[in-house]
Amino acid sequence: MIDSDTTNKHYRAFWVTKTEAGTFNQNIVERAIDELPAGDVLVRVQYSSLNYKDMISATGRPGVTRNYPHQPGIDAAGVVAESSVENFAPGDEVIVCGYDLGMNTYGGLGEYIRVPASWVVAAPPGLSGREAMIYGTAGFTAALCVEKLLQMGADPADGDVAITGATGGVGTFAIRLLSRLGFSVAAVTGKLETAAHLRALGAQQIVERNLLLEQKRPLEKPRFAHGVDTLGGEYLANLLKLIHYSGSVAACGLASSFDLHTSVLPFILRNVNLLGVDCVELPLSKKAANWARLGSEWKLDDLESMAEEIGLEEVPEYIDRMARGQVVGRYLVNINR
Repeated sequence: MIDSDTTNKHYRAFWVTKTEAGTFNQNIVERAIDELPAGDVLVRVQYSSLNYKDMISATGRPGVTRNYPHQPGIDAAGVVAESSVENFAPGDEVIVCGYDLGMNTYGGLGEYIRVPASWVVAAPPGLSGREAMIYGTAGFTAALCVEKLLQMGADPADGDVAITGATGGVGTFAIRLLSRLGFSVAAVTGKLETAAHLRALGAQQIVERNLLLEQKRPLEKPRFAHGVDTLGGEYLANLLKLIHYSGSVAACGLASSFDLHTSVLPFILRNVNLLGVDCVELPLSKKAANWARLGSEWKLDDLESMAEEIGLEEVPEYIDRMARGQVVGRYLVNINR
């Protein structure tokens, strides 16, 4: 079914261009809806969010977006405007995250996206588009990390769970979800001035991030039962040395480095489990199940307090803050504000 009301119409978008000198400019511009790439479903985006990948794409750092100009945004929630497939109809509330959205396909930091139907999840009962984007990819990933730990038998009685990058989006939601499930959380951060904020989220301990850089031996005295790592590199390598016997670490990020230089000792002497977590290429059925859980048994009753709302016009400013390491928590983008 096609809604012809969008034909020849324009929409606002966060637009990144590359200059001949190799620098990148960010602006809010008007684009023609007809210029969106081909796809099965046209979505009128109501909410998006800001993520680390969005900052990388918007600043031209390698690893996310190859071609410019570009419309970033790896998250989107809104309503179907047009559909060429039977399972979606105009007016349906939907969520799109992961796959190539916002990377090399125009993303959710604009009033419209057009994507394959295989990327689209129907919004579950109990979860509005606004709430879904407060979680966004960060909250969604945190839930996957918690799920992986639970699948490996993690229990609150085991001891403290260390969370690196604790002030970031994944970190804040991991703290909140784990503390709600009864776990004792140790928030690992380089921003000690945020200690009160982290404790309000549910962290029982605040651990200075550089502690992880001080572990020089192949294996250290165990300190944490389990972990969630968003940093990678030396932080992850050293966190593994501090995990108790049969503990698990869910690894989902590379904010510090994608390298991992470690030994086999934590794995063969302490039975430690390193669990990979990916939300980008996760099968659609599993994405739908995770969103449904975030709208039901794992839904946070204080969800509105977990993100600061900004408008599309404010995105360039907040991207700059993110690039300078000056953000804490989540930023919900109200596209129509």
